[in-house]
Amino acid sequence: MLSAFLLSSLLFTGCKSSNSEEKDVEADKVFEKYSESFIEALWKQNPDWATTAGFHKYDSVLVIPDQKSIESANIFAKNHLDSLSGINPKQLSAANQTDFYLIQNLLKESQWNTDTLKSYQWDPSSYNVSRTFAFILNENYAPLEERLNSIKGRLVNVPEYYKAAKTTISNPVPELLGLAVDQNLGGLSIFENDLLDSLKKSKLDAADKKQIIERSGKAVAAIKDYAKWLKELKSDKPRSFRLGKDLYGRKFAHNIQSAYTAEQIYDSAVARKEEVQSKMAVISRQLWPKYFGNKPMPKDSLELIGKMIDTLSVNHAKQQDFQTAISDIIPGLIKFINEKKLITLDPTKPLIVRKEPAYMAGVAGASISAPGPYDKGGNTYYNVGSIANWPKEKAESYLREYNRYIMQILDIHEAIPGHYTQLVYANQSPSLIKSLLGNGAMIEGWAVYTEQMMLENGFGNNQPEMWLMWYKWHLRTVCNTILDYSVHAGNMTKEEALHLLIKEAFQQQAEAEGKWKRVSVSNVQLTSYYTGYKEIIDLRRDYKTKLGDKFDLKSFHEKFLSYGSAPVKYIKELMLEK
Repeated sequence: MLSAFLLSSLLFTGCKSSNSEEKDVEADKVFEKYSESFIEALWKQNPDWATTAGFHKYDSVLVIPDQKSIESANIFAKNHLDSLSGINPKQLSAANQTDFYLIQNLLKESQWNTDTLKSYQWDPSSYNVSRTFAFILNENYAPLEERLNSIKGRLVNVPEYYKAAKTTISNPVPELLGLAVDQNLGGLSIFENDLLDSLKKSKLDAADKKQIIERSGKAVAAIKDYAKWLKELKSDKPRSFRLGKDLYGRKFAHNIQSAYTAEQIYDSAVARKEEVQSKMAVISRQLWPKYFGNKPMPKDSLELIGKMIDTLSVNHAKQQDFQTAISDIIPGLIKFINEKKLITLDPTKPLIVRKEPAYMAGVAGASISAPGPYDKGGNTYYNVGSIANWPKEKAESYLREYNRYIMQILDIHEAIPGHYTQLVYANQSPSLIKSLLGNGAMIEGWAVYTEQMMLENGFGNNQPEMWLMWYKWHLRTVCNTILDYSVHAGNMTKEEALHLLIKEAFQQQAEAEGKWKRVSVSNVQLTSYYTGYKEIIDLRRDYKTKLGDKFDLKSFHEKFLSYGSAPVKYIKELMLEK
């Protein structure tokens, strides 16, 4: 909570002088002191988040998710909202105003989650200790022995953690039950294998090793018991995974922090789908003679596009080479970006392609795990889902979806200059608040934007095949929004969803099935891609209009990323201010 001294200083500053510049300087000083104290309090309240952000003071703490912790979260949010109410954001600099609104949104969202959404009752997948244990074990921010001692402290509360979870869960969503079982059991290898291997390599004394092994055994038993309990859990009227229009609209406003409403973004996505399909039809007619000769061209444009995409999709990697093929693309991306001078890349930041950890499985096929702003030298992981053991038919469908063209676009999005590059810049932001309270729509929107930007600048040699495949990939972004809104704010069925994804977005069966699973275990996040993309494209247009002949694409990119992972609507205000 804002101290009485800081609050009185701020109020005094607000009336002591009519000089606005002087007031801003003093108000900024007070707010920045408050921000520092807020972050320290935030980490104490959320030790897991602190650890993954790179703040390791509370690594040994595992909060038990009982009613006491729920009440504590509410008190925390209320006290800090009271503190913010004593601050006039209009007295702050533009950059600090953004931080003010980010903190305020976080606290209001926390209250809403606790009082209204109450996902802690119906989402059993939110209870999983594996992620943070894996982070502490795998990252080299401190000597192994120090990290193992933190793990020793965290292990104490694991049995009570899952006991509290079972007490808190009420009428869970069936789809989330399955996800919770898969992810928790998937994380067992961290305790049964990884931790034991690390103990063997460590210099801890025998007594400490024995204690960690004993506590780890109890943790494994608790996780297995939780999974067993979930499998046996029955409900006469299980809760639907659909949020409903009202809850969806509220969550969109908190999560996405867009200048648009959820419904406006949905309407925009529907229009964009028709625009993209029209462009794909033009390219398909252009390519048809090259691949089909004099064979009659389908009159139906969707059928025409589908046949053209199916033909191009056979150009894909072998099942056993999927992960290697993804890695091999990255050097070419770096070379292209440097030659075209699109953005400055930092060669000192490692990007490591790895098999997706089991505890992350079940939601996305590829993702980035980046170090927090406190661990600027930490590893950035490009997690790639393994298909090595998939049945041949399923793997072939997946590989056709992620063909040679799409794999390049995937690497642009997930790695360079997409997520990896943006998160490197975010960790350099002078504002810790913007780095920590990263906006998902800005992060995902940047990755989507870079796909288009790279092709606009000649990546792929302007081949119509590459453009057609990017439009197909881009339809995924657009249809993510249509799907998510139609399912959670409406009543779209699985059959309707698969028709949208396969027939209108030209996705393979395996990809479409996976997306249905994703929309049934998540909500709102799928809209972040298109929302952020649209706002960045709009900003680039407006910024170019403002600067005219002085506009430089590289400068635009670096200025945009310099504000950290703030919502685009706030970055737009900062970049377009007079």
